[in-house]
Amino acid sequence: MTAAVLYGKEDLKIERVGIPEVGPQDALVRVKVALLCGTDLKVWRQGHHARMISPPAIFGHELAGVVELVGSDVVSVRPGMRVVPANSAPCSDCLYCRRDRENLCENLLFNNGAYAEFIHVPGRILQKNTLEIPAQVDYVDAALVEPLACVLRGIDETGVGEGDTVVVLGCGPIGLMFIRLARLRRARVIALGKRHTQMEAAERLGAAAAIDVNRVANPVQYVRQLTECGRGADVVIEAVGSSATWQWSVEMVRKGGTVNLFGGCPTGSAVQFDPVLLHYSEISIKSTFHHTPRFIREAMGVIASGGVRASDFVTGEIPLTELPGMFRQLKNRNGELKTAIIP
Repeated sequence: MTAAVLYGKEDLKIERVGIPEVGPQDALVRVKVALLCGTDLKVWRQGHHARMISPPAIFGHELAGVVELVGSDVVSVRPGMRVVPANSAPCSDCLYCRRDRENLCENLLFNNGAYAEFIHVPGRILQKNTLEIPAQVDYVDAALVEPLACVLRGIDETGVGEGDTVVVLGCGPIGLMFIRLARLRRARVIALGKRHTQMEAAERLGAAAAIDVNRVANPVQYVRQLTECGRGADVVIEAVGSSATWQWSVEMVRKGGTVNLFGGCPTGSAVQFDPVLLHYSEISIKSTFHHTPRFIREAMGVIASGGVRASDFVTGEIPLTELPGMFRQLKNRNGELKTAIIP
């Protein structure tokens, strides 16, 4: 089969490799569509991911496809079934799983290999985190399940509610999903980004204001002026992953408000917060990482109901053979959102 193999930093090759073998509890899924995401771009730039992938390895983790072959012990899926296999599954036995924090599972099993004609789905992921695609949902919409599940969990953990003023820092695909989900909860959204196309997308998805940070002298002050009496936002969601935007987030929220530092900063980053501001304003700071089986299922439900559509986030489609060139193009952050990869 044809597959994209990551060998190291910015070293991705399209090769012919063997079709994965299937054990008694596993399945082989024919990939119909895979989505290129910001996490994959970061992994490509650094050449590995401490928890997700060690090169050389087949790359990619957001996909939808059809079951090609199942192991002798498999009863949860059948050949011909349209499915979304998540990119991980918890063990259900460790301390964090027992305390309903499955995203922090000490034995979290990750799976990569979406940028290929076929992907091997291990038994644990097959049993705990693989969903059948409803008849009315097409493959490209279904492939959004994994990133949407992460965002849904972020919205839920942050406690976004009706009437809240929510600031979203970053208007890439993840930031735009936060905007859409916050609007579905009837919150008022203020979006901040850097590119005209992303500002337009933010407004299209319901942002009451979309601010290009390159055009304002003081983003913190500008945002606070858009909130009631200049108090600041009820909720701030940081979806960039930089020291500067982490600091802005704390300065943009009101007393008693909540900040979700969703975007992960590079290793070695340092951020300074004013302890007086944190303490006397009773600001809550949270971070949400990854997803759980509950939110994988909720994400499919949101997609099946039409609440989130791929057309709002997927801006292009390419064959698998063009994937290395697309990564080189995205290296300069040209404002594109998600690209569908067709093996």
